[in-house]
Amino acid sequence: MDTLSAVGLGVLQGLTEFLPVSSSGHLVIGQHLLGWKEPNVFFDVCLHLGTFLAVAMVFRRDIASLVRGGLGWLRRPLGGNPYDRDESRRLFELVFFGTIPTVIIGFAFKDLFESLFASVRAVGFSLLITGTLLWLTRRAASFRQWGPFDIRFRHAMLVGLAQGLAITPGISRSGTTIAVALFLGFQREWAGRFSFLLFVPAVMGAITLELVKLRGIPAPLGPIVWGTAAAAVTGYLALRFLLAVVRHGRFHIFAPYCWALGTVCLALTFFR
Repeated sequence: MDTLSAVGLGVLQGLTEFLPVSSSGHLVIGQHLLGWKEPNVFFDVCLHLGTFLAVAMVFRRDIASLVRGGLGWLRRPLGGNPYDRDESRRLFELVFFGTIPTVIIGFAFKDLFESLFASVRAVGFSLLITGTLLWLTRRAASFRQWGPFDIRFRHAMLVGLAQGLAITPGISRSGTTIAVALFLGFQREWAGRFSFLLFVPAVMGAITLELVKLRGIPAPLGPIVWGTAAAAVTGYLALRFLLAVVRHGRFHIFAPYCWALGTVCLALTFFR
């Protein structure tokens, strides 16, 4: 892996992790264009560390609130006042329940998802699905405007289920989770916030598991550092842009791009 390729994939990861066009799908395509025979899983995890840093910068107050809520929940997990409107505690509970389906799906179908990273055709079909979900959000959230105290734990788990299924390359994590949140009636701004707060424990868990399995650095350290930095910077800019798009109800504008790229992937595999 050379530095230029690492930076290029870092930029690709940073842009597509937050824009609802599937970072994993773009990485599969990029890896095939660069001639990689198999995805470098460790490098992929490092790129996710870069995008995690972008989320931490944008949502630093929410993450601090999440930590406070977790500590409060540990001190008083049961028997609290049902009318207690502690937003930090509520935030922690919603993220906790939303993370459960992601963990179950990630462990139960890990091998299946990893096998799909070798298939450009699977990425093509998945991008078409992502585009359709994005397009359907045009009328979403017009009938409800739920905030954190209106959302039930089952709603949080449905968004977490969407995140778990989005491990599939070509299914956008941000696109799917925000779309499902909008379909359920979340406020637009809260749909974006909740989607990326769910990202925090998911990516931290993935990074931790990969580091536990690590036996030395399976790639040159220099390119990894540059790629991670590129993912962090571009991810920060992309995340700011996406949140503005969601607030203005223009989430569906990414659908044509997903349809076009998915069609190109299927055409390439067909003619090959």
